Amino acid sequence: MNKRGYGFATALVTMLALGGAHEARAQSAENFYRGKQVTLLVGSGAGGGYDVYARTFGRHFGKHIPGQPAIVVKNMPAAGGMAAANTLYNQGDKEGLTLAAHTNGIAMDPLFGNTAAKFDGRKFNWLGSIGKLQNVCAIWHEHPIKTIEQARQQEFTAAGAGATSNTVIVPRILNALLGTKIKVIAGYEPGQGDAIAMESREVDGVCGLAWSTIKASRAHWIKEKKINILVQMAMEKLPDLPDTPGALELVSGENRQILELILIRQEMGRPFAAPPGVPADRVAALRNAFDATLKDEAFLEEARMAQLEIEPLTGQRIDELLAGAYAAPRAIVDKAASLLNPPGSDK
Repeated sequence: MNKRGYGFATALVTMLALGGAHEARAQSAENFYRGKQVTLLVGSGAGGGYDVYARTFGRHFGKHIPGQPAIVVKNMPAAGGMAAANTLYNQGDKEGLTLAAHTNGIAMDPLFGNTAAKFDGRKFNWLGSIGKLQNVCAIWHEHPIKTIEQARQQEFTAAGAGATSNTVIVPRILNALLGTKIKVIAGYEPGQGDAIAMESREVDGVCGLAWSTIKASRAHWIKEKKINILVQMAMEKLPDLPDTPGALELVSGENRQILELILIRQEMGRPFAAPPGVPADRVAALRNAFDATLKDEAFLEEARMAQLEIEPLTGQRIDELLAGAYAAPRAIVDKAASLLNPPGSDK
């Protein structure tokens, strides 16, 4: 055999070997998952935005995993999703049978010094995110405050959940960086109780609700113009709210750096993860299944019917966002942390 023929034969053998290895890995994942049950922990209460997204996703996810395991959803809303994250990281099986739909900011809680976080957010096996989480500050339509400028001059009450919830954190950030005068009434059930409190006029508004959640579970608020959106908390403005100011437009200098770091948490939106230690072939299979589900026409149609916003992020993109956040200057991190976890708060 001449050199050219020998080289071709060698290349062919290599390609067949790599293809065989790929097939073996796929078969290994398929054999593992066939007939199994995958538990999907949801770090929020039943009926809220995270729950609606996770359950809708879960109804289609299993058919894209090799072996087509059953998906069983389990809500773990305690501590603003911290219980689900700690459970997945420290007690979740390392085989790939326990996954979690995390709350958006959970992966950065260790960076910001939350001592309740018993994990390293960078070490989860991130599968991807269904979409970004753009929070808004909403006030009931009957209230005299109509703009963010007026909210800087006049106090209003806002319903909040626990100390680590967006509905408590967002008002604190707005008060500190934008000079608003929001008085939080905490202790409401996350996802439902805070919204009901505004609707029943126990409070004036809610700051820290996801726009996608409002569209999914309170669409009549938008259609009937029951709420005024004072400001949006997002890296990029929502197409639905072109005339509503973004918080980043209203700050500069160091305050902008602080706010950008905080808003990275929201870019991860509605992230899904497997625990550390899951075999690489199963992580690859789960990531592929995640991406395939977000292109599944049946899933997308159900999402459209439920008015769910789908803006996918890959697991790799989440890894990149976290790497950038954890590389931020310590002074900026500390100042952001002082807003997210002020002295005396329930960390």
